[in-house]
Amino acid sequence: MVLKTFGWSFGITAVGLAFAALFWGWQGFAVVAILSVLEISLSFDNAVVNAGVLKKMNAFWQKIFLTIGILIAVFGMRLVFPVVIVAISAKIGPIDAVQLALDDPTKYEQLVTDAHPAIAAYGGMFLLMIFLNFIFEEREHKWLAWLERPLAKLGKVDMLSVCIALIVLMVSAMTFAVEAHQHGGTHVDKSATVLLSGVAGLITYLLVGGLSGHFENKLEEEEEREHEEEEKAKKEGKDPSLVGVAGKAAFFMFLYLEVLDASFSFDGVIGAFAITNHIFWMALGLGIGAMYVRSLTVYLVRQGTLDDYVYLEHGAHYAIGALAVILLVTIKFQINEVVTGLVGVALIAASFWSSVRRNKAVEAGGGGGASEDEEVGSKT
Repeated sequence: MVLKTFGWSFGITAVGLAFAALFWGWQGFAVVAILSVLEISLSFDNAVVNAGVLKKMNAFWQKIFLTIGILIAVFGMRLVFPVVIVAISAKIGPIDAVQLALDDPTKYEQLVTDAHPAIAAYGGMFLLMIFLNFIFEEREHKWLAWLERPLAKLGKVDMLSVCIALIVLMVSAMTFAVEAHQHGGTHVDKSATVLLSGVAGLITYLLVGGLSGHFENKLEEEEEREHEEEEKAKKEGKDPSLVGVAGKAAFFMFLYLEVLDASFSFDGVIGAFAITNHIFWMALGLGIGAMYVRSLTVYLVRQGTLDDYVYLEHGAHYAIGALAVILLVTIKFQINEVVTGLVGVALIAASFWSSVRRNKAVEAGGGGGASEDEEVGSKT
């Protein structure tokens, strides 16, 4: 099972590292390997959250996620995205941006760094909305019951998450965005940029998440209708309308996953500049790491890990909330990528340990229910 799921990842790792060693020597080999580990460590929570969405999709769309999705992730976010950012910031063409990256990597890095407030605001707001909508939703299992129970009650207020996100954005723009960067002793006010980018991130979440949820609900309605008319469905075959709705639902969930992956990629792409300015080393190293994250997502789905360890999804979403805050703080202050990675790993590890304890408590009690979940969650 492990070899089948991670086979492509192992193969691409071997080819990628061999390619790096052949064309760039041992230095390129080492940097690509380090970047791969960096991407995996920063995106483990991404895999857990992705698994929660991917488990609703069939095997075909899981393959699409691993094939077309990885092409988007590697070439789109790890190679094209930094080039586009530089092209927009410097008001030059994409080809000129690539040439700049090859001829003057220091200036290229500076342009990407200058664009960081906009990137951080966009990604931070998108991730913050994911976190807020999770904690404001009533759930069967509660990890930190003392916190999640009252938040679920507050979540009954319409559009509360949007209001809180906008408040956080305004505070960020007024505190972190002012004097976010210095150029030759001159302070630059990025407030307007942060506000605009943050609103764009919020709109992206509402649009993509809303469409995904809409078609997913329609799919569930059609499945219920098909179940009620089972005999008729057997005679006529699969309902064509169901296939169409399922396709739309899967497509928008796939789109949602890609936007989610892009948001998680921001810190990895920016953090990679702390290691190297070579865009092709970055693309290859982060791409290998992204492939493992993709494979891990599918592995979690096929093993039913989220069903067995019920608090893992909670830990991943808390990690998302922490990452959203970190991204917004990095508009002005630099935070080491190791800290970012350790926060996510620590939260997921804690939720995994709580899940293990919960499972042992349920087995010892001969059953399970919300009371056991809340008791274990409260002690964590």
